[in-house]
Amino acid sequence: MTPLLRPHYRLESVVQLTPDRLAEWNLRSLLLDVDSTLKKYGASELPSDVAVWLEEMKSNRIGLCLVSNGAARRIGSFAESVGLPFVAPAFKPLAIGCRKAMRQMQFDPRTTAMVGDQIFADIIAARLAGITAILIKPISPELEPLWTRFKRPLEKMVDK
Repeated sequence: MTPLLRPHYRLESVVQLTPDRLAEWNLRSLLLDVDSTLKKYGASELPSDVAVWLEEMKSNRIGLCLVSNGAARRIGSFAESVGLPFVAPAFKPLAIGCRKAMRQMQFDPRTTAMVGDQIFADIIAARLAGITAILIKPISPELEPLWTRFKRPLEKMVDK
């Protein structure tokens, strides 16, 4: 698999990103995809374990910013509800949104990771931005829009 499509790390869920693990990987900031990474597509609230995780990240002073291809109004409303800054639409797989978020938040690319559930969006965007790419297993992919569900088998083909 080409490096552009290869995540640096793979996890089942964002809750596995503990402060100790981030320190071990020399990461201090996370750019977070929203749909199917932090919550089910279409949901307005986080699962309870992710909400607890988010508070733990904040209390450990991990830099956080939402970076989503979703509409600015929808992502902005969600961002306000969880108390995080955001960039939307991020135009992933282009690096535009990742770079904008890092500039806006003054994150060092050497210690920043993009965390998301899609190779063809999040992982490519991270790689193009020159930051660490962390692939998360999607939350309830059966609820995703048709276009995203169409890409899932293609992602599995390249992720071998």
